[in-house]
Amino acid sequence: MTCILVTGSSRGIGAAIREQLEGRCVRVIGHGRLAYDEETIGADLADPQGPALLWDEALERAGGAIDVLVNNHGLFEANALDRSDIEWLDAWEDTLRINLTSAAQLSRFAVRHWQERGVGGRIVHIASRAGHRGDSPAHWHYAAAKGGMLAMHKTIARQYASEGILSFAITPGFTDTAMADDYLASRGGPGLLADIPLGRVAEPEEIAQIAVFCALDAPESMTGTTIDANGASYVR
Repeated sequence: MTCILVTGSSRGIGAAIREQLEGRCVRVIGHGRLAYDEETIGADLADPQGPALLWDEALERAGGAIDVLVNNHGLFEANALDRSDIEWLDAWEDTLRINLTSAAQLSRFAVRHWQERGVGGRIVHIASRAGHRGDSPAHWHYAAAKGGMLAMHKTIARQYASEGILSFAITPGFTDTAMADDYLASRGGPGLLADIPLGRVAEPEEIAQIAVFCALDAPESMTGTTIDANGASYVR
């Protein structure tokens, strides 16, 4: 049975990904800051040791073989430009550590795992539209982290495709999750929809459908692909 580690699976997009994968008879090992059921590992990815602890426990539970990693976890908190220097820097480093560095650590563990086993594997990165077009003045750190994730994704795809190690990225725009609620409200709520030609934000289930496709069904030739899902609010 295929075994997939999905980070940030307690709510929103991660919960939808987990549900849809389990509907495909895939074993999912979930992750949250706290364990909320028997198939979920609690790990704080703000802690530099957190990703290693998560990977090692997931590998043990999986019986030594993880086939797919979905990097879905993330932190989205405003960081006003006029905060004190130390407050601004602390918020920057917290967001980069959680949104980019921990995802890089987990990706590295996954790539080495597949190389050691002599088999291929897949990584699905849940990035953001912000990685392409930037974000608000209070979210430099978020945009930078997601842009870094996209660069990392492309590097993995180019360097390890010959070993059957594939990388896919998804760049949602606004999605109807708890993480986005405060931001939507701060940017005018319904008025923000004027920037989305589709006229609505994405549903977590829509992003999950794309993630499941990348994890299980996407042809190998699609490695390196970034799939936009933003209601045409940003087109490339």
